[in-house]
This record gives sequence, C-alpha cells and structure tokens, in this order.
Amino acid sequence: MSALYTAAATAGGRDGRAVSSDGQLDLRLAMPPALGGDGAGTNPEQLFAAGYAACFASAMGLVGRQAKVDTKDASVTAEVGIGPDADGGFALSVTLRVELPESLSGESGRRLVEQAHAACPYSKATRGNIPVEIVIE
Repeated sequence: MSALYTAAATAGGRDGRAVSSDGQLDLRLAMPPALGGDGAGTNPEQLFAAGYAACFASAMGLVGRQAKVDTKDASVTAEVGIGPDADGGFALSVTLRVELPESLSGESGRRLVEQAHAACPYSKATRGNIPVEIVIE
C-alpha cells in the first residue's frame, strides 16, 4: 500500500499527554476510574472509539454514494471495551451502534452497513483480531 496520508502522535503512557506531529491533537491522558485512575483526561479507548466511529461513518458515506443512497442522517457510536484476557494481559472489544434514518431501514440498511464494514479500514484492521459486534438501531 502506498499511504496517501500518515498520522503521527507521541504519548508517554496512559497518564500524561498525547500530541500529534502537527499539533492539532494535544490531549491530557488519564486512566479511567474503572481502571483505577482519576479520569481527568481522555484515554486510548476513547480515542480508538472516536476514530472507529468516524471511519465507519465515512465508509457508510462512501458505500452510500456508490449506491446513490443518502446516508447523511446516519450516525455511528463505537463502544470500546477493555478487560483482562486469558494470557494475563488486556484485550479490546468493540460494539458499533449504527443509527440509520427511516429511509434506510430493513434489508437495504443492513446491506449498506455490511458493505461499510467490509470497506472500513478500522474494520479491516480489527477483523480476526478483536470481537466487533454491529448493532443497527
């Protein structure tokens, strides 16, 4: 693959800062209270959720344009969970909640979401690596 764009960010861990190479992203990082932190900053799971939701929504737009279907009123919420795995480390899981407008209800909406899941770079990266559940609402 020849990259059209490369994002770069630097972080020193879950407590500290995350800064992009262009300075557009500059966030305080903190462990969430559920993991023993004070929650006074964002965390990697929130950043991953935001990126996945945005990417999936964009993939739906691409698929919709190709099918001449309007997806502008659709939205995606990504829920990223973290918990212990069988190896003594941690693992992620994702639930994508896709809210479709009434005009995309039923089989046509389900097909659009499946095609977006096949096209989305985040879905491709996670496929076979972490569980991803898609809920159409």
